[in-house]
Amino acid sequence: MSSTSDPIRVLVVEDDPVAADAHALYVGRVAGFTVAGVAHSRAEAVRVLERTDVGLLLLDLYLPDGHGLQLVRSLRAAGHSADVIAVTSARDLAMVREGVSLGVVQYVLKPFTFATLRDRLTRYAEFRATAGEASGQDEVDRALASLRAPQGAGSAGLPKGLSAPTLEAVTRTLRKSTTGLTAAEAGTAVGISRITARRYLEHLVAEGRAVRSPQYGQIGRPELQYRWRPSTR
Repeated sequence: MSSTSDPIRVLVVEDDPVAADAHALYVGRVAGFTVAGVAHSRAEAVRVLERTDVGLLLLDLYLPDGHGLQLVRSLRAAGHSADVIAVTSARDLAMVREGVSLGVVQYVLKPFTFATLRDRLTRYAEFRATAGEASGQDEVDRALASLRAPQGAGSAGLPKGLSAPTLEAVTRTLRKSTTGLTAAEAGTAVGISRITARRYLEHLVAEGRAVRSPQYGQIGRPELQYRWRPSTR
């Protein structure tokens, strides 16, 4: 049994390898959390849970071998008490209600930024840290409210004028490049202007997810080259 001071062990369940790596990197950057494993299917998640202590699942709902809520249902039937934060592009509220009934504590809609997930994880940690007997309704309400993000927090951390879908596209393009990209090259690949691409690339640099360096060897001013910062895990 882990103590309350131990980091919360998270299993990332995501079939897209690029997204799985990104989600694991995000989790590893939030204080109080550690990545216990990464699974790319429902069956792999079950195998990890059988041999690893996990307190929280960061769970994609669309898996190649079954729906994520089917996994949650089978875990509950087996007596597994790990909490679940669902990660999905689905906006079906009936599915949300079903997830709540199975103990899904939060939903995070794709695509999302590091700041959004950090906010959800921080709120979950606050909720998990509550203990003892509530003095009244207000204290119960405060405990439950700690799980809920404030209105408008879906694009938390994004500067004005940046959108999560475009950030996801720029991120995906940069991650795929083995040599790095200039703003012009990234803009061409994504279908946006060089100036717009540079704003997104600079945002990734500011978040510590990318690095930039001047590209020499050409006439005129050197151009900035952006590269994805590899995970240090």
